[in-house]
This record gives sequence, structure tokens and C-alpha cells, in this order.
Amino acid sequence: MIHYLFIFLISMVPLIELRGAIPYAVGFINAGEPLKLWLCYVIAIVGNMLPVPVIFFFARKVLEWGKDKKYIGKFFTFCLEKGHKGGEKLQAKAGRGLFVALLLFVGIPLPGTGAWTGTLAASILDMKFKESVIAVVLGVILAGIIMGVVSAGVFGAIF
Repeated sequence: MIHYLFIFLISMVPLIELRGAIPYAVGFINAGEPLKLWLCYVIAIVGNMLPVPVIFFFARKVLEWGKDKKYIGKFFTFCLEKGHKGGEKLQAKAGRGLFVALLLFVGIPLPGTGAWTGTLAASILDMKFKESVIAVVLGVILAGIIMGVVSAGVFGAIF
């Protein structure tokens, strides 16, 4: 039961997200723990998506407020720049296909391209909430499938 809680919490952590939670789950399953992979997958998706509405509606405002503050300014500026760069890349590559670009941006599990960054980029690009959430959740599902397959192969070879 504690592993399910860890999967949920890991999937909520920025930069780690579902990309860390799925290998954690698969590693324990391959080590003989009685975890259900489908349940781990659902828990990781829910945990990864839980912060998305908060990020969409508030992160940009908080980051812009804090970018000129003494102690947090550098970090907040870094986060804003990362969101702007991600948004610009999406906009440049996508044109009118921004939905698919956001889905792939979140779905291809590379460092810094998860639900947090994708949602921040969607907010900066002024995408509609419903459209961006659907693209992000589909991207998270895709990333989960990719990480599950890769993790099963790696841990399967080890064990």
C-alpha cells in the first residue's frame, strides 16, 4: 500500500513526474512486490495531472509576481524562461497544430518536457484550458506507455 502512495507522490514532483513513478512501480513489481501495474499506471496519471489546473491558472501569475523578488527571483525567472522557451518551440513547430505539438511535447519523455512545463507553456501561449488539459492528459498517457515499455524491458533484463 505504501508503494502506491509513493507512486502518487513521485508523479506529482516537477521534472520527475510520471517518468519517475512508472519505473519505480515496474522496479518493485519485477522485484516480486504484489503491485498491480494497471493500478500503478492510473495512480501515476492522476498524481501527475492533479497539479495541472493550479499550474494553468496560477503558476504564470505567481512566477511573474516573484521574478523580481530578492531570494526567489532567479528561480522564478528561470521557470518563466523555461515556459517561454517551451511555448516558443511549440508555437514555431506547430503553427495551427498546437494541440498535437503540446501532446507530443508532454508525451515524449525527455527531461523538462512533462505536464508541468507543458501546462505552463500552454498558459503562456494563452491556449484554452480544456484544450490544453486534454492535450496534456493524452501526453501523460503516452509518456506512461513509453516509460512502462522501457522500464519493463530494462528491469526485465536485470531480473
